[in-house]
Amino acid sequence: MSYRDVASRPVLIWACTAVAARMPVAMAPLALVFLVRERPGGYSLGAALAAAYVIGEILGAPVLGTRLDPARGRRHLVAGLACGAAGFTGLGVFAGAHAGVLAGFAFVAGAAPAAVAGGQRALLTSLVPERAVAQALSTESMLMSGVWAVSPVAVAGLALGVAPRLPLLLAALLMAASIAGQVLLPAGWDTGEESVKGASAVRALLRAWPVYVTGAASLTLLGLAELTLPALLEQRGIAVGWSGPMLAGLAVGSGLGAFVYGLRSWPGRLRARSVVLMCGMSVFVTLAALAPGAAGIAVALVLAGTLQSGALITRNLSLREAVPAGALAAGYSVMYAAAGAGYAATGSLAGGLLQLVTPSAAILAGVALTLLLTALGWWGEVRRAEAGTARTSGGGQAPPVRRVSGAGFVSVRKVRR
Repeated sequence: MSYRDVASRPVLIWACTAVAARMPVAMAPLALVFLVRERPGGYSLGAALAAAYVIGEILGAPVLGTRLDPARGRRHLVAGLACGAAGFTGLGVFAGAHAGVLAGFAFVAGAAPAAVAGGQRALLTSLVPERAVAQALSTESMLMSGVWAVSPVAVAGLALGVAPRLPLLLAALLMAASIAGQVLLPAGWDTGEESVKGASAVRALLRAWPVYVTGAASLTLLGLAELTLPALLEQRGIAVGWSGPMLAGLAVGSGLGAFVYGLRSWPGRLRARSVVLMCGMSVFVTLAALAPGAAGIAVALVLAGTLQSGALITRNLSLREAVPAGALAAGYSVMYAAAGAGYAATGSLAGGLLQLVTPSAAILAGVALTLLLTALGWWGEVRRAEAGTARTSGGGQAPPVRRVSGAGFVSVRKVRR
């Protein structure tokens, strides 16, 4: 089990395709703010457009994700990317249009490709041996950390240095280019079992709710830290301009953590490992909130990002246990929607808390909420495991056993009867 199992031509094509497809996603919220910031009430309008984009993602991911057909997944992914590229093109070309028109384009740009991330992740894990799934997910996490580190710099440079509409036109071009890469990849992904659709898929996805809760909690915590960082620096008497390098350091830490996670198998059950990583991340975010100087805040954020990437990879491995392989792409899409909903709620929470308490206190409130959600997710996973054991010991047929790569133990996967 090593990264050598991931080094192949199909995975390289997948990596280029995924970067081109997800860079626009990372660019979109900030690009929308820059697009309209010179209008009257520009920042409020930009926030509203970003909200329309995120709402599109939240609604599109589960709705379209549950309709992905593993045998013909490429057709669905290409259609989503094409419509997303059209939405970004509309935003760039009709930048001066009425706010309602821009909100419509933003919604389409967010909703249409919302299931692509889940489908591409399912495709990636089918391109590598089962023993290398953890390394494949770690590789994906490293790539996405780079994307999220580069995209804000690219948006600010193009919008301020050239034209506000240029980042959105670049996003449209990248998403269109990803279609070419998607065509070079397999038409679908092998699930090893009959596809799960309709009510059966929905029931399978609902049973995995603890995984979504914990996955969303990790992004909610770091999202709150990111959104309140400028205010925290002001509170500490530190130049707000340091927020950019600090967030870049957080992304670098996330990429490093993903690499380390994929180097070996780790002990313990996935749910226990997730709790340890989430608690560790909470500790470092707490230290960032309490640190008096810039160096302490920066180091704490880097370490928090390092653990966060491991927590997300663990959640993706847990999802592979929790749902049938035929519904896995839909499960990844629902996870994506849950993370988006958590991040959107974080924005509202940050705005409300900063009106009432200091930035450091707002971050500490986010830590408390994260720990509560982590405990809820852990409890749900324990209950689900106990229910599965009870059904098996009660005389039912034991489900087939399947080893999850990187899990460090043998896990049980239920298939649709």
